[in-house]
Amino acid sequence: MTQRRGVAHLVCGRRAKWLVLALWVVVLFLTAPFASKLSDAQDNDAASWLPGSAESTQVLGISQDFRPEQIPAVVVYARDGGLTARDRARITEDAAGLRQLTAHGIRGAETRGPVYDRPNAPRAAQIYVPITMDAKGWKRIVPAVDSIRHVVGDGGAGLAVHITGPGGTSADFSKAFDGIDSTLLLSAMGVVVVMLLITYRSPTLLLVPVLGVVAALFTAQALIYFLAQHAGLTVNGQSAGILTVLVFGAGTDYALLLVARYREELRRHDDRHEAMARALHRAGPAVLASGATVVLSMLVLTVAEMNSTAGLGPVAAIGVAVALLAMTTLFPALLVIFGRWIFWPVIPHSGSADPTGHGLWARTGRGIAGRPRMIWAVTTLVLAVCSLGLFQLRAAGISNADAFTGKPDSITGQEVSERYFPAGSGDPLVIVSDQAQARQVSRAVATAEGVVPTSLRVPPGTEPVHDGKVLFEATTIAPSDSDAAKRTVERVRDAVHAVPDADARVGGGTAALLDMDAATTHDNLLIIPLVLAVVLLILCGLLRALIAPLLLVGTVILSFAAALGISALAFRHVFDYAGESTDFPLFVFVFLVALGIDYNIFLTTRIREEAAHQGTRQGVVTGLAATGAVITSAGLVLAGTFAALGTLPMVGFAEIGFTVALGVLLDTFIVRSILVTSLFLDVGPRVWWPHRRSREEDAGGPRPPSPPEEQKQPFA
Repeated sequence: MTQRRGVAHLVCGRRAKWLVLALWVVVLFLTAPFASKLSDAQDNDAASWLPGSAESTQVLGISQDFRPEQIPAVVVYARDGGLTARDRARITEDAAGLRQLTAHGIRGAETRGPVYDRPNAPRAAQIYVPITMDAKGWKRIVPAVDSIRHVVGDGGAGLAVHITGPGGTSADFSKAFDGIDSTLLLSAMGVVVVMLLITYRSPTLLLVPVLGVVAALFTAQALIYFLAQHAGLTVNGQSAGILTVLVFGAGTDYALLLVARYREELRRHDDRHEAMARALHRAGPAVLASGATVVLSMLVLTVAEMNSTAGLGPVAAIGVAVALLAMTTLFPALLVIFGRWIFWPVIPHSGSADPTGHGLWARTGRGIAGRPRMIWAVTTLVLAVCSLGLFQLRAAGISNADAFTGKPDSITGQEVSERYFPAGSGDPLVIVSDQAQARQVSRAVATAEGVVPTSLRVPPGTEPVHDGKVLFEATTIAPSDSDAAKRTVERVRDAVHAVPDADARVGGGTAALLDMDAATTHDNLLIIPLVLAVVLLILCGLLRALIAPLLLVGTVILSFAAALGISALAFRHVFDYAGESTDFPLFVFVFLVALGIDYNIFLTTRIREEAAHQGTRQGVVTGLAATGAVITSAGLVLAGTFAALGTLPMVGFAEIGFTVALGVLLDTFIVRSILVTSLFLDVGPRVWWPHRRSREEDAGGPRPPSPPEEQKQPFA
């Protein structure tokens, strides 16, 4: 133990603490300027989200040989009573103005339209304005749409004017992601500050964890920026937003555990350096195991077919790893530098009483110890009943119209367009085939059910033939993001694949959605078992047992199912959300299992420590009493930081934030404090099987002797 405490002194020794601080100051001085550039390195184009080997991704790559990647912004005009002559003159004038636009990637010369809903007495018109989506396309989509809006205006006097189609929708998504880093940073920081103030009841102590997690976030952002720029790491708005939440949530959790143990040791030691060394020695294994669980679980995501999911893995893993490093080096060094006064007004003095033996959690443990079997059975039944809400889950994808918590102009325009035009006209299918079989392929597309037969055309500005291949478009009757349109894509693919030697492929927005659904289903079936295996292996190594890890993994799975069930009911009957994205269960599972197991690690490592000199059953009660308050605080902080995702105007983020926050609270207050405690009390020393402790305690054999100071202090 002396040797391991010596390692801890490398962080918090009398001279070492200043060296650690100096190293972190240098790191921050070098990296902070690059942290703010992470948004510039984000890649939000279609390929960064799509599954890499999907047919739609292949079509996207081939189509760039014919033309730069484009998406159309669709200007929709409508008047319920029919367009007037003045309306039609204005629309013609607007089309002429749009053809003059060249800024922000707008290909005004290729503008198509106006197209009217009917030749006589038209009620609506559309103008298609292509926008180039090269490497900078997603950064200029908003100014491009703003330029179009400047030309066409906002309507008025009964004439509705909206900008929709993929261009309009992409601009609204871009606005939703705009400022995501600062929004989540301020929201997460606000949650952490409030919860730390409530937990510590010290306005000075809360500053140290905040300094630690902010340093970790800036360092992680800078490191990820360099990897994105020079090593091909894919970062998008989703992964950048989740990075902020993970670093704040996980980093603060580690800080809370270390502070709780440090406070205990300060009551036993006059020297704060020795107190911190012992706190790191005793809490370090749990913190490292917890961090390793999250990091390895995030890295499992790299095997996903979805590029967005695979890219999130290393981004999240880097963030948590840097947070772990900061909270086990910089954070303890700062605590030791500031001294005991940082705990003001409740300063832990050497020799003062340890309150954990007589608090709420001590009474809770003793109460559960009276009837553990009945308690875990009832708790399991309640969680199982909550899991029945899974039958309300609709994780089949979210349409564009349902993706926003509000209703932006592009969605209003889409609804208006669908009343007068074929619903898929703004986002056509894209078909590529060999030139020799182009006629047969086009005939197969035109006769497929769900396709507008007269809609086949070569897009303006597209080379007719390139490298022996042709490209053309077709319009679906159903809305491009609907299930009906996806079924149309399946029929079209079956038809063109049946044409001999055509090498025909079908892409476009609808095809991409279909491929994403298939890839996510594959990822769910692959990644969820892998994450469970990682967690189980880490628990087995940490606890040197098999029964206890199996029980812990089982409780986390039950907690995940209950959180998903309750959330599904809330989404249907409280928030009135239309459904969930296909990757929603996967993300919730990974975050809940990887992060939720933290609290079980914190509890069970303390139980194992106490069981060495008190026996398992008394060790369970003592472990709960010693860790109850800090784990509760950590759970509230983590739940609050994930709830900050609800500040974004996007349903997908709001659903993930709500469900993970709910699951963390279930883990904190129900699973860890009641279910795990009662299970361990009921199973007794057999939880450590096959470790010899299970046999020694069952046989009533001698237990390992306790160090003198630990015999006097049962909560050490």
